[in-house]
Parts: sequence; C-alpha cells; structure tokens
Amino acid sequence: MSGPGTAASGSRPRVLSIAGTDPTGGAGIQADLKSFAAHGAYGMAVVTALVAQNTHGVREVRVPDVAFLRAQLDAVSDDVTVDAVKIGMLANAAVADEVGDWLTRHRPPFVVLDPVMVATSGDRLLDDDAVAAVRRLVALADVVTPNLPELAVLADEPVASTWTDAVSQAGRLSRTAGVTVLVKGGHLSGPQSPDALVDGAGVVELPGTRVATTSTHGTGCSLSAALAALRPRRRDWASAARDAKHWLGGAIAAGEALQVGSGHGPVDHLHHVPTLGLPPFTDEVDGVLVAACAESLDQPLVRGLADGTLPFEAFAEQLHQDALYLTAYSRVLARASTLAPTPDAQEFFARGAHSCLAVERSLHETYLARADVRPSTPTSAVTRAYVDHLAAVAAHGSYAEVVAAVLPCYWLYAEVGVALLARADGVPGHPYRDWVATYGSAPFTDHAAHACRLADAAAQHADPGTRSRMVAAFATSCAHEVAFFGQVAVTSVGHDEPVGVAPAAHDEPVALAVP
Repeated sequence: MSGPGTAASGSRPRVLSIAGTDPTGGAGIQADLKSFAAHGAYGMAVVTALVAQNTHGVREVRVPDVAFLRAQLDAVSDDVTVDAVKIGMLANAAVADEVGDWLTRHRPPFVVLDPVMVATSGDRLLDDDAVAAVRRLVALADVVTPNLPELAVLADEPVASTWTDAVSQAGRLSRTAGVTVLVKGGHLSGPQSPDALVDGAGVVELPGTRVATTSTHGTGCSLSAALAALRPRRRDWASAARDAKHWLGGAIAAGEALQVGSGHGPVDHLHHVPTLGLPPFTDEVDGVLVAACAESLDQPLVRGLADGTLPFEAFAEQLHQDALYLTAYSRVLARASTLAPTPDAQEFFARGAHSCLAVERSLHETYLARADVRPSTPTSAVTRAYVDHLAAVAAHGSYAEVVAAVLPCYWLYAEVGVALLARADGVPGHPYRDWVATYGSAPFTDHAAHACRLADAAAQHADPGTRSRMVAAFATSCAHEVAFFGQVAVTSVGHDEPVGVAPAAHDEPVALAVP
C-alpha cells in the first residue's frame, strides 16, 4: 500500500471499516468508527450496504453497485496506509467476493472479520447465496468473531448448546479455515457471558459477567472494531481481545444511560471518557462560586473589612476561629497531597499544608499577641461543622472530591480578596488594607488559579458519580465559607470612631484560609 509511515512509528493506527450502515448509530460503520475513536485509532469506512434500521429492527437494505464498492476500496488503498481492517455486513456473494479480491491485492497487516448474518433484533442481514462467499473470506482473515448462530453457519454444524461445545466447534473451524476464532457466548443462558480466543496454539478463555440490559444493539460490530483498532498497538491477539472485551463490558453497562431508542439500545462507546463534551469543572460550579461571593461580601464582618470600620475585637475573634480551623485544614491538604496523581499537585498541596501551620502560629504569636487580644471562645459550631465536612471528604472521598472540597478556600477567598482590595484602596488610611491585599493580589491569586487548574484536571476523567460528588463537596464548602464569614457578631462603628488596634504588617501572610 502507498502512504507514508506505519502505526509502529508512533502515529495513530489507521483502521478501515468495510460494513453496512445504521442511521441510528448503534451498529455498522457508525459503531465501528466510534469504536476506533474510543481506542485512539483513525477510522475510515467503505459502505457495503445502506441499511434502514433502528433499535427495533431492519426495515430495508439497499446494496450499492459492486463497481462502486471497488471504487471506494481503491480510493482508500491508493492513498492511505491501512494498518488494520474490520469487515462487517457484506449483504451478498458479489460484495463478499469483491472484498476478498481487494484483500488479496492489498493485504493489510491485520484483518478482523465479523460474519454479520443476523441482527440483534433477529433480522437476517445476509443473503443465502452469500454464505459460501463469506466462508471463503474467512480464510483471508486473521480473526473471525462469530456469535454462536454465526459459528454454526460457518462450521456447517448445529448451533452449540453449551460453552464447551461452542469452544470445540470454534476449534474445528480454526483448524479447517486456518483462522483464529473469537467465539462469543452471549447467546447462552445464565449469569456468565464467556468469550474465547481459539487457534492452533490452544484456547484463551475470556470470562465475563452478563450485564442485565437491553442495550445490546451493535455489540458484535463494536467488539470486532475494537479488536481491529487495538491489535496494531498490542503484542498479540489475546491481549487485544482482553482489552476489547473489558471495554465492551463497560460500554454495555453504560448504554441505557444514553436513552437512545425504545428497542434494543446501543452501547456507550465513549463510556470511559465520561466528561467528554462537559464544561471544565470550574465552569460548571462557577454559578455556585459567584453566589457564595455575593453572600460573603454581604456579611457584616466582610463589609467592615471593606470600608475599614470593623472593630478589631471582632477581627481578632475571627482570626482566633481561623487559627483553630487551619490546624485541621492542614491535615486535609496533606491528604490531598498524598492522593494527588502528579508531582505538581503533590507539591502544591504539601506546600499548602505546611503554610497552614505556619499561618496558625503567626495568628497567635504575632497578630493576636501583639494586640493583647485573648479570645476566650472555643471552637465554634460553625468552625467545627466546616472542619467535620472537610475531614469526612478527606477520609472517604477520592482525590478529585478532596480537591473540590478545598477549592473554595483558594478560589472564593481570592475573589472576595480582589473585591475587598478594590474597595480598601478607596479608603485613606484603611487599617486592614495590608491584610486584605494578602488575598486580593499575587501570590495568593496565583495559588487560587493553580488550584482551579488542578480541580479541572481532576474532573477531566472522573466518572459521573464522582463528578456529581465533586460538585456537592464544592457547594457544601462554599456554604460553610459563607457561614464562616458570618459567625462573629459585629457591632458597627462610624468612620470617625477608632477601630481598635490594627494588625501590623509583617513578612508572614496572615490568613482566613490557606495562603
């Protein structure tokens, strides 16, 4: 074949589907192309038959002229290096023979034949005169993937009624045709759904548990296509078959959630990429963040920080609760560091955990001691509730959930800090301006942006359940943050009245959250 490069050189495998169509997308070339993409292959398709079908069955089949089939095949092979081929519905003997001639002239490295004869709905998809032609085509394939009725037709024997009989029948076909047989046991009854790869070297069992679902439309097409897409990057057919079967099991289990059709629905070919097409996590929860910011800015303590009228006694009481909070919060960040999948995330959260303890010391040893303030209150119910929430997520949640739970401590504080700093800059001699600037400017805003990126990365491959729990953890933390801002009673004073002892600036940033 012409065309630069091979799959082994590092490019994506270029895989060709030769099959019929399915306008509802669950079977045929539409399913094949989805399966190729799901396994990182570049998919191409040559149409053998135009099939009017849906999840209930086949309504009509039109078979294009064989000369046009030849033109399609040659158009591909004259221009593109084909690394693997999957052959599906062939409709009649003329089509099967034309495909056979093309395979003889342009031998691809890997050929998978799915001998499509009967649809999941029970409709016959192969003319009687084509059976012999398909049998001839088997000899040109590397692997053939029949279900039990198709295996019986190819072997010219009765349908096997037990799995042992099916494997034996596949062995006879393998020896007679000189082909590897991936025999599928889905038509058997019982809780198990075994497959097996049978060739001259023996039998490789591929056990599996049956999924209770009606989403089985196009399973044979999808499995054989996955096998063709995987083989150029796998060491042998057995490893490719194991991976293809594992993927298909998940695709079948996820199929019902697609809600496509009212009959035998399709599988979810992209179930392993659950967030595909979803917005970044931070975009999804942006509305929650905006609402929490608005509520926070409306709290008396925050309004007092904004205009500089907050009595220092109230400020010190809030710092005291924050010091109690930060000790527990540091352990949650340490947990995030332990769970983090990348060195960057590990280092980021480890530094955050260390900084929390440093800030806690600073609050007590510098700000509160310098002001000679001795808050007498124990850990408040608000502080305890927030800490308990974070501790529960850290103890039982995944890395993604922990990151979502701690994110408001970065993101919400940065947004509130920027808003407060803008207001504080308009107040001459603002007593809390330096403290507000800790959150309203770099490096804290840079840390918040980094935390947002880590949360987006964690959500990128999260399954729907985990993503939902991430959103819930984030929203709950935002609610706790708002409550945290509102827990200290504030007695307003006028601008002309003293606000007490303002905190002195020093080298260590002081925080109501992690720096």
